[in-house]
Amino acid sequence: MTSPQISRETLDPLPNPIGLDGIEYVEYSTSRPQALGQVLEMMGYSPVARHRSRDVVLYRQGAMNVIVNSQPGVVRGMRAPTESPRIVAVALRVRDARAAYDYVIERGGWDVPMHAQVMELNIPGIHGPGGAHLYFVDRHKEFSIYDVDFTLIPTVNPRPPALAGLHFFGIVQYIGRDRTEEWCDFYRQLMGFAVLPEEQRYGIMPKGTLIESPCRQFLIQLVEPDPATALYDEEELFHRIGLGTSDVPAAVALLRARGVEFLEGAHSGASERGALTRHYQQTLVFELVRDTRAPAP
Repeated sequence: MTSPQISRETLDPLPNPIGLDGIEYVEYSTSRPQALGQVLEMMGYSPVARHRSRDVVLYRQGAMNVIVNSQPGVVRGMRAPTESPRIVAVALRVRDARAAYDYVIERGGWDVPMHAQVMELNIPGIHGPGGAHLYFVDRHKEFSIYDVDFTLIPTVNPRPPALAGLHFFGIVQYIGRDRTEEWCDFYRQLMGFAVLPEEQRYGIMPKGTLIESPCRQFLIQLVEPDPATALYDEEELFHRIGLGTSDVPAAVALLRARGVEFLEGAHSGASERGALTRHYQQTLVFELVRDTRAPAP
């Protein structure tokens, strides 16, 4: 018989207090949804569904969902859509959305008021950086949130395959000066994230601090302003998503053939480790990262 002490020592070193299970969707806000949609389609996403009552379109490839929202005034306090796309929400898959919400609220999360209309789902959430929201979703298997709020676009494959095995690898979050520890505490105390060692790096953009979700399915990279820059922006926001792939050069070749342009240069050029697209519509950029991590258990 195994002793109680040995059993405790073999527990998962990264507790998962809210049952995190990856990213359900990333939501962009823009007043030019067609322009953003064109870039997403170049990146391999396909429009698969439209919201039943709002100017919102669901794009998908593989297991990745991206929502394009051009509807103003949906949530009180959230800025109106501008021409330049902005990440306004990240939805996290959890075991129980209401339990996850209660857990993070009890530990200091700031509530996002419910804003569902008649016959729409209420998705609980909290405030993230720069007015963005973090939502908790538990309907993502046989029955999903899209089955209620969206209508499939006719003749379109609702499950388009991912190019080069692309998947959500992480999110880059820009933060204010000397705010790294504060944001690490936010994600650690509310959701069980863990800070990775300094020597553990991915991609070609090594700045910042990496924190890993307790489900080990995605990372968040916290990046402070560069103190060497005389004039720099301290706005806090979700800046870009990182897309994982086992073969970055192959993914870059496929995307270039579709019209995607990548940065070139000694420090930002495409390599086996990663690649960075040029900025589209001023703010829209994607990062490719060679994912060497073992699959989540």
